Amino acid sequence: MGIFSRLAQLIKSNLNDLISKSEDPEKMLHQVVSDMTGQLVEAKKQVASSIADEKRLAKQFEQEMAHAAEWERRAMMALRAGNEELAKEALSRKKEHDQLADTYKEQWAKQKNAVDQLKKALRMLNDKIEEAKRKKNVLIARKKRAEAQKAIQETMHGLKDQSAFETFDRMAGKIDQLEAEAEAAADLQEEYTGDVLAHKFQTLERGASADEDLLALKRKMGMLPPEEAPAPRAEAPKRVEAPPPVASRSEQDELAAALEEMEAEQNQEQQRKAGR
Repeated sequence: MGIFSRLAQLIKSNLNDLISKSEDPEKMLHQVVSDMTGQLVEAKKQVASSIADEKRLAKQFEQEMAHAAEWERRAMMALRAGNEELAKEALSRKKEHDQLADTYKEQWAKQKNAVDQLKKALRMLNDKIEEAKRKKNVLIARKKRAEAQKAIQETMHGLKDQSAFETFDRMAGKIDQLEAEAEAAADLQEEYTGDVLAHKFQTLERGASADEDLLALKRKMGMLPPEEAPAPRAEAPKRVEAPPPVASRSEQDELAAALEEMEAEQNQEQQRKAGR
């Protein structure tokens, strides 16, 4: 019964205390369950041995009863033969076997009762160990959940430090400054390397377009009278023009020279603008 008392005490021990004393609660729980399972195996062996003793006592009781019955048969046989002395001796031997049978019967009854109690205790201990296994799984799950919560809290505590957010704000300010400088450089590049006159006309056209869009919206909303359709123009009578006079040879040469001079001046002006 020593194995049962040790195993029962181990199961009844406070697993939470074991966890607090262990550096690794999960490993400790696995070890405790492993130890209990090993001791349960030993307990089963002892119960099996007790069952074997019970069966041996039952067999010895049956054997003694058989011996007693055999000596009783022999006593009867001696009486039939007319030998009373021999019958008495046979009955005396029968009595010895009856006494042994009674002893074995008593021991067998006690052993059987003990085996029944051991089986019941073994089932209870097995149930306790299964409960301990389930409790182990619950405790391990609680441990992991607590570790996760602790890690989250530590992370949140670290986020309370404003230096990290200040660094983000400072970097965002620097990036804004870089973007502004890049846009300014692009504007300057367009201002000094592009066609300034064309840029001015583009600006003027965008402004005129915006004004026209505004007037159209006002007319649509009824804030201005609708735009009047232009009056059809009367067709002017076709005038028969006289054919142009034919220029003389000298006049044609002078006109060609003037055109060449104008083209040369335009080319010089374009080269001058491109060189700026």
